[in-house]
Amino acid sequence: MTEYTPTMTSKLIGEFIGTFLLVFTVGCNVLSKTPVWAGVSIAAVLMVSIYSLGKISGANFNPAVSFALALSNQLKGPGMDWKTAGTFMLVQVLGGIVGAFSYAILFWDAFNLGPSKGFGALSAGLAEIFYTFMLCFVVLNVAAAKNGAGVNAEYFGLAIGFVIIAGAYGAGAVSGGAFNPAVAIGIDTSSAGLGFGWCIAYTFFEIIGSTLAVFAFKAVRPGEFANDPERPPTLSSKLISEFLGTFMLVLTVGLNVLGSSPAGAFSIAAALMCMIYALGDVSGAHFNPAVTIAIAASRLQSPDQANSPKTNALYILCQIAGGIVAGFVYAIIYHSQTFPLGPQPGFKWGQVAVAEIVFTFVLCYVVLSVAVSSKTASKTMFGLAIGSCVTVGGFAIGSISGGSLNPAVSFGIASVSPTPFLPSLTKALVYSLFECIGAGAAAVVVSTTHGRKESLGY
Repeated sequence: MTEYTPTMTSKLIGEFIGTFLLVFTVGCNVLSKTPVWAGVSIAAVLMVSIYSLGKISGANFNPAVSFALALSNQLKGPGMDWKTAGTFMLVQVLGGIVGAFSYAILFWDAFNLGPSKGFGALSAGLAEIFYTFMLCFVVLNVAAAKNGAGVNAEYFGLAIGFVIIAGAYGAGAVSGGAFNPAVAIGIDTSSAGLGFGWCIAYTFFEIIGSTLAVFAFKAVRPGEFANDPERPPTLSSKLISEFLGTFMLVLTVGLNVLGSSPAGAFSIAAALMCMIYALGDVSGAHFNPAVTIAIAASRLQSPDQANSPKTNALYILCQIAGGIVAGFVYAIIYHSQTFPLGPQPGFKWGQVAVAEIVFTFVLCYVVLSVAVSSKTASKTMFGLAIGSCVTVGGFAIGSISGGSLNPAVSFGIASVSPTPFLPSLTKALVYSLFECIGAGAAAVVVSTTHGRKESLGY
């Protein structure tokens, strides 16, 4: 059977349809006032469109994504050229405008683009930059990298689509959560009677995010740019991966909490899942000192697979650094407003200990089972399984301990806590102790259920 090669016309129609559906779904959710499920709805339409049209046009549906792909290919070799990218961008913007006018006519109503009440250009700009960065970075790693596990895996649409869940519930409360110039231009054009102009700034922010994604992509996968995509990741690539993944995780935590998100745990879980899919084959995508400790203690990996103690220590330092930097970023976005780490109202430290130990155990045990053990590892669902542990723990114990489950999260929150430094640091250390106990318990139990040193043939 001859392999189908789509024509340029097919590609452009695919880009128009996908972008139209995305913007139309955005508008319908906003005007229908569905705050709990809006992010899921928008993420889902992006995901299903990617699966439907990915093999036709590449399913960009976003000028920032097309820009990132063109810039990346200019740096590493043949691929999407600027002419094709420019044509895609024009069609995407047209699809966004038509989609926006369609929902405006359907509801006979429109809404303005711009920072949410109480926020300005700096806050909205940072929100748009970082989550457009995340979106483009995930696309590059799971759909464009020649040696990326996602390039031929079934999870690429899930990973890309769920970036919207990560960003919509946290950053959406600040900027509205466009992350896409076609969305921004469509919304602003259809509501021009209420005011016009923010789409220009938003597009600028989003192009900055996409550019940063390309350079981060180059940093974590240097072999892609040296005509050697099979080159093993360097230690520097691994450490940058751990920093970036933890940074996006903790940033999403902070924005969801400060924005009083109705789906915080799900949004945070989505952030973790997407970054795991993007970077799992680079660093292992721990993004959590407790996970690093559990993997080392489990001894499920052979010596040639396992990190050295020095590498594990560097992983932990980069994870904590990523968490702390993210804490300062969400504090800047919210004009220095932060929140404390500690027992939630009505609960005591003993209850926090049980909650953090049990659900950190769940997280680490699932990581060991689906991503480390050769007996039960999943090649496709590992990211969803691990990310879902945060959904489980966040909703189950968020009202008790806050549901940290991660020393990097604990230190990130504590670093900008409104309480004095020493008490905050002490709380972070206590939380980390509970989380490390959970990690150790997971390593002990997995040695019974899965067998210690299984990869050594013992």
